[in-house]
Amino acid sequence: MGPRPRRPRPGPAARRPDVGGPHRRGPAAAADRRGPHRAGPAGAVRRGHARRRGTGRGLGPADPLRRPAPRPVRGGRVTAQLTAPATRTWQADPYVDALRAGQGPLFLRRRDGWLLPLDVERWCAGPDAADDTVLARCTGPVLDIGCGPGRLVAALAGLGHTALGVDVTPEAVDRTVRAGGSALCRSVFDPLPREGGWATVLLVDGNIGIGGDPAALLRRAAELTAPGGSLLVEVAAADVDERVEVHVEDGAGGRGAAFWWARLGARALDAKAEAAGWTRCDSWQTAGRHFSHLTR
Repeated sequence: MGPRPRRPRPGPAARRPDVGGPHRRGPAAAADRRGPHRAGPAGAVRRGHARRRGTGRGLGPADPLRRPAPRPVRGGRVTAQLTAPATRTWQADPYVDALRAGQGPLFLRRRDGWLLPLDVERWCAGPDAADDTVLARCTGPVLDIGCGPGRLVAALAGLGHTALGVDVTPEAVDRTVRAGGSALCRSVFDPLPREGGWATVLLVDGNIGIGGDPAALLRRAAELTAPGGSLLVEVAAADVDERVEVHVEDGAGGRGAAFWWARLGARALDAKAEAAGWTRCDSWQTAGRHFSHLTR
């Protein structure tokens, strides 16, 4: 979305919330009790990775993305087409405007009025101290699910990793490329390169909430990760396990389409991860952010 300027020198990039389009689920779970309008600092809410599953092992004999994931090259790009409804949703979403501007205000609002501020300015900066703790735990080829505009993908490329971001927003993919990373404009539930071969998979900035179905997302991550590989997940600070219908708004009347989202604390993640074949081997917190390291 938006023009694609010539690539400047790699620099900090925004990381968008991976918010999504409609996801067919039941009623939302109860919210946590911290009040109707405050929920503390937000992780990213990022894209609508609709569950359009293919074979899971390739993109078809004529599709060049069937090749193994390319090593990131500054300015390199891997892309795929979104469906028309998904594309229209993101073109109209205030998240895209915030992404282009590199700043908020931007909020996630639940149907009952609960409001979560989204930390756009942090996503638009380079990796911070908390991000560095994630980067330090990455090994081998890395897949960043809901990469946003690519601050972590670009940093990983700079560290010499083969790294690929996946995001459904074209503007996010463009910014990832401009930052020096490689990205695929596609849902995590679509066929992806190197399935079953990623040494590290990332679900940071709240992206465990993609699609409002963490159990399905954890199973999908297991399909993507190599045996013995790692899944690094950012969780909510609160002991919460909720699935809610939300929309993004900008505080000035701009409002995106409704979609399903989830938030998990560490305890809820452990239970869902175990059912999907993951084991927690480590957890840590820094700068007010909380993470879990899962292995399989």
